[in-house]
Amino acid sequence: MSKKLIKNARLINEGIIFESDILIEDDIIQKIGTGITDDTAKVFDVNGSYVLPGIIDDQVHFREPGLTHKGTIATESRAAVAGGITTFMEQPNTNPQTTTLEKLEEKFAMAEKSAYANYSFLFGGTNDNLEELKRLDKNSCSGVKLFLGSSTGNMLVDDEMVLEQIFRNTEMVISTHCEDETTIKNNLAKYKEDFGDNIPIKYNPLIRSAKACYLSSSKAIALAKKTGARLHVFHLSTGLETDLFRNDIPLRDKKITAEVCIHHLWFSDTDYEEKGTLIKWNPAVKTAEDRKKLWEALLDNRLDVIATDHAPHLLEEKDNVYTKAPSGGPLVQHALPAMLEKYHQGMISLERIVEKMCHNPAILFDISKRGYLREGYYADLVVADLESSWQVSNANIAYHCGWSPFEGNTFSSKITHTFVNGHLAYENGNFSKQRNAKRLTFDRV
Repeated sequence: MSKKLIKNARLINEGIIFESDILIEDDIIQKIGTGITDDTAKVFDVNGSYVLPGIIDDQVHFREPGLTHKGTIATESRAAVAGGITTFMEQPNTNPQTTTLEKLEEKFAMAEKSAYANYSFLFGGTNDNLEELKRLDKNSCSGVKLFLGSSTGNMLVDDEMVLEQIFRNTEMVISTHCEDETTIKNNLAKYKEDFGDNIPIKYNPLIRSAKACYLSSSKAIALAKKTGARLHVFHLSTGLETDLFRNDIPLRDKKITAEVCIHHLWFSDTDYEEKGTLIKWNPAVKTAEDRKKLWEALLDNRLDVIATDHAPHLLEEKDNVYTKAPSGGPLVQHALPAMLEKYHQGMISLERIVEKMCHNPAILFDISKRGYLREGYYADLVVADLESSWQVSNANIAYHCGWSPFEGNTFSSKITHTFVNGHLAYENGNFSKQRNAKRLTFDRV
């Protein structure tokens, strides 16, 4: 039996911060309390650093299979644990796409062999795989993903009859990418008339506009209300959309939820001049006013989760004219440090960071025994030193693609240790060669 004892920690959990020790046996938190002693345990004295539950990121693109020149489950989950992310949910738009039960299980087999963080996958809905979706066991994976805006291959679901049938026949959480395709195509055509393919990146939020987002998300919400489906809207990017969501009931009682991603909380359209296509995302980074309203909705609980939408591309792919530069960027290593920076700036409390990045994803997806610091739960833990500044540079970026939109930025807080199921996966810049990740299980009845 392997035992570890974390001493002199400040735990952030379930709305409070308190001094405590944590005793871990194998993969489970056995005891939380002060003055714990165990002569058989390896001791980690964290000297007053903060300990929080491992981050659960419900939206990543780790590029395997088929796009492994950009990243792999191994490389990107390794970068994730460096950022305190101990659990990820990967998206279905790989090559081949995860739109059959066979391909879903193939992905699980890949992750079992290579993941450094706990894993699950979303099953992709299309215009023509409804019967396959009906066969999906509600406890087999984290949920269903629908692209209601641009995606790769045939993953755009634009047949309204099929869409309603998916909503009516899915017990699991349906997560959606909401952008109205017709609006975007019309906007793009207008700017191509003026600029050809070399559209200035500053027009990205006008092409992938607030109107395009609102039309799609409001339509999805109306359909969820009509059918009773459980809907989660990914990566909100506009202030306009925030009023579509409720904050007058607890998360466990919500049928319709939403999240915001790190880049939409950090960047605005004023950053395009410096960052260019490095911050080209779908949905687009929009105005500072949109960002302000996203923060307001996050803090008043209209928005429930903070995620990354980690989606790496090579620099040579990003260094292209507007129409050829892919959307997306790497974020898992720097998401928690970025949010801790917002804590230092007085924008969000540590307790709310843990709520939105740990507790709420566990609640929303019915994840078993993760997302909290509780006795009997899996020992997914992050140790953060809030008084240790560091600068993001090429030398310390762990992504396979080798770059970050935060490069050159100085963060005030450092992730010093990450434990995955009780195993020390990361310590002060060093990665364990051993993996101890597990497939997620769910408490769905």
